[in-house]
Amino acid sequence: MEDVTRAQWVVLIVRLPAQPSRHRVAVWRELRRVGALSLGQGVWAAPEVAVFADGIERAVAMTERAGGEAVALRAGGRGPADAERLRDMFAAARAEDWAEFVADCGKYLAELEKETRQAKFTLAELDEEEQSLERLRRWHRDLRAKDVFGSPGAAEAEERLAACVRRFEEYGERVFAHLHAFDAPGDGA
Repeated sequence: MEDVTRAQWVVLIVRLPAQPSRHRVAVWRELRRVGALSLGQGVWAAPEVAVFADGIERAVAMTERAGGEAVALRAGGRGPADAERLRDMFAAARAEDWAEFVADCGKYLAELEKETRQAKFTLAELDEEEQSLERLRRWHRDLRAKDVFGSPGAAEAEERLAACVRRFEEYGERVFAHLHAFDAPGDGA
């Protein structure tokens, strides 16, 4: 885990024209996507580590293309208390991300249960569920990359993703068993 008293941060100050608003929304989305922490209107922070660098650069480029201005500063806090407060804010944002991920895993598991109860054992449904599982895997990978301080929520998320994988495999076995039951030769035909 990173030493909070030594962590360096990139603080990005973004100023964009009020109209059209799509530029502000696009920059906001990019910074949220990479895991930057909103400190106030147009002010963002991210740990100064490689995983955030490309997203920060994309946000700066988007801002400039939209006729705005962006200033990136290096910060570390005036003292250990400031550095710890910034790290805690960042950790809280990651905890929210992990909680949302865990909730989506719950929805995925509920969907598989519903399909099983309804005996919806088709290849089309299996493909749809596999795509949903892949989305969860990508999301988990992205969250893990952004979680540079090691949020406690990551362990529960790992367990929930593993449960999703196991349940998908069980569902897949049921689909194939169901399909092969119709392929089996009849006993008197």
